[in-house]
Amino acid sequence: MNVLSAFHLADGPMTLSQLAKGAGMDRSAAQRMVHTLRTLGYIRRDESGNGFLPGIRILDHTLDTLRLDPLVRRATPVLQELRKSVRERIDLSLFDDLRMLYAVRLQTKRQKFYTTLVGHSVPTFCSSGGWAVLSKLSDEQVSGIVNRSDRRPFTPDTLTDAQDIKAQVQKARDDGYAIATNQILSGEIAAAFPVLNTKGDPIAAIHIAGSLAEWTQDEYIQRVVPLGQEAARAISQY
Repeated sequence: MNVLSAFHLADGPMTLSQLAKGAGMDRSAAQRMVHTLRTLGYIRRDESGNGFLPGIRILDHTLDTLRLDPLVRRATPVLQELRKSVRERIDLSLFDDLRMLYAVRLQTKRQKFYTTLVGHSVPTFCSSGGWAVLSKLSDEQVSGIVNRSDRRPFTPDTLTDAQDIKAQVQKARDDGYAIATNQILSGEIAAAFPVLNTKGDPIAAIHIAGSLAEWTQDEYIQRVVPLGQEAARAISQY
């Protein structure tokens, strides 16, 4: 698993030495692991033959994770109807401490490669979904996540000051939803709504992402917030 995890930060094929370093093991041990993983179909050679890439068998496990997850199964038809109504990008992200991990991604008119991929994640501290989830946590829990986050900015407008972030979380508490502009992508506005489990704990968030070139913030709130809140209520388990 450490060898496979070495691919997380890769931007292309990895050599055996790179895999060994990423997995925290010596080259000979990595070589044995890679041989086994290649035999099972979890690692493959790249087209040039000079490096390694994840194998197709990993997708079997991705499918199992998504098809057997009760939240994803319950949420998908609700999100499909939401996309038809708002005609903007709809995402379901799962709360994973310092990050929000995308489990469902429904595109509309703006197609970008990375925004179509399940498994992509964004930091909790500066995303609309993160603020929505944090709004359902205690102040102590919020401080813990914010303080442990790598608060490097994605855009010139990304909030990195702890007090500014906590102010957005408090606003989301007061409003019942979060609005983020220019936080992950310049020119993007995103509304997010927390999804709760039977204990009332936040486990996920619905994102609705649009373009500031097409919407003012007030118009966007008026259009998408009631529909997003309704969808979040339908998916949450109270």
